[in-house]
Amino acid sequence: MSTIPGYTYAQVPAAPFTLHDLELLKQTVMFTDEDIAWLKKAGTILSDQIDEILDLWYGFVGSHPHLLEYFSKNGVPDQHYLQAVRQRFGQWIRDLCERHYDQDWLNYQYEIGLRHHHTKKNQTDQAQAAPMIHYRYMVAFIYPITATIKSFLAKKGHSANEVEQMHQAWFKAVVLTVVLWTYPYIKPGEF
Repeated sequence: MSTIPGYTYAQVPAAPFTLHDLELLKQTVMFTDEDIAWLKKAGTILSDQIDEILDLWYGFVGSHPHLLEYFSKNGVPDQHYLQAVRQRFGQWIRDLCERHYDQDWLNYQYEIGLRHHHTKKNQTDQAQAAPMIHYRYMVAFIYPITATIKSFLAKKGHSANEVEQMHQAWFKAVVLTVVLWTYPYIKPGEF
């Protein structure tokens, strides 16, 4: 059992998509077993840098009022909510690199999507922030989360080729997860 509040991995209902759907998505983003190996390597490199990564990402969100609004009430950031989400965001980095992309992982991606959508936004932490994160920012955030990770992957002296391989695997995994997270935003039958 995790000590991270609200982190309920392997304790959520089944996702409305299947492992077969996941396999087809993996093929579509060219995500292979080799990428899994590169992600595991990335995980070992990133594990002691997670606070620095989150500082950078939170600095980015905090410097853009239109993004910070999703963690605020009446224009005032909810520090408790920001901290709770930060812990789970750090665990998401670990999960992205270390977990098996199995049914539990698939189910949890669906749960994360629900927690961004008005279906479950704010419920986990009893927050009173914006009622949902708009779809456009879910997709747009792929770039900063991908672009900024490369410098962290390069900090441990790996070759440029190794860093690039890890970065490409990270990029594919982020796209894959964000696609899954957006399921609640899509009209039934259109996902």
